[in-house]
Amino acid sequence: MTLERWRSISDWPLTAAAFLFLVAYAWEVIGDLTGQWAAVTDLVIALTWGAFVLDYIVCLMLAPNRWRWFYTHLLDLAIVVLPALRPLRLLRLVTVLAVLQRTAGRAFRGRVILYVAGAVGLLVFTAALAVLDAERASTASPIHTFPQAVWWAFETISTVGYGDFTPVTEIGRLVAVGLMIGGVATLGIVTATLASWIVERVAETEADERAATHGEIILLSEQIAELKELLQRKAAS
Repeated sequence: MTLERWRSISDWPLTAAAFLFLVAYAWEVIGDLTGQWAAVTDLVIALTWGAFVLDYIVCLMLAPNRWRWFYTHLLDLAIVVLPALRPLRLLRLVTVLAVLQRTAGRAFRGRVILYVAGAVGLLVFTAALAVLDAERASTASPIHTFPQAVWWAFETISTVGYGDFTPVTEIGRLVAVGLMIGGVATLGIVTATLASWIVERVAETEADERAATHGEIILLSEQIAELKELLQRKAAS
């Protein structure tokens, strides 16, 4: 079996695994589960983690150049090592919506916008879950509810940082670092997409103006030719 064949087979099952992980993790954290239900969600999380580990090992074994595949797929490694990143597989669902676009340029920008919107939503949600899971047990932390965690995540990813909610645990701060990096990267993508849209609009406007000017020149030349012909007729008569 080739690597491309394996990826085509495993793509959607891993997306489903990411969705199951997100549901189980959110249920466990928001519900603050204990006992039997906590064991159920832990089992689902462990099974989905096993699926991602299996996929990573198989892809590494099937890669023609394993070292090159390793350092060009660090996100896959991060998804295996860091549980909070596994829902990023769900971005596969976001890119499917790009078929609704009509032109190539607009399809690319539409795909970027959908991808960024999906990434921001997933990052905020999973970061809020992760920081709540890490901070809730600490009495020194101001983050003890999911709404507080979501508000903190929006503050952090937007790089605003009001300071009203600040993680105090090491894991919480690690989540904050990752979320800030994601916020800066997202802002850069949005800025680049907006800039490309402005450049295209300006180019279209200039093209329309050039076409209009060319048409006016042709019309003026025709009028001059008609006037010249009329003057020649009068001079001949």
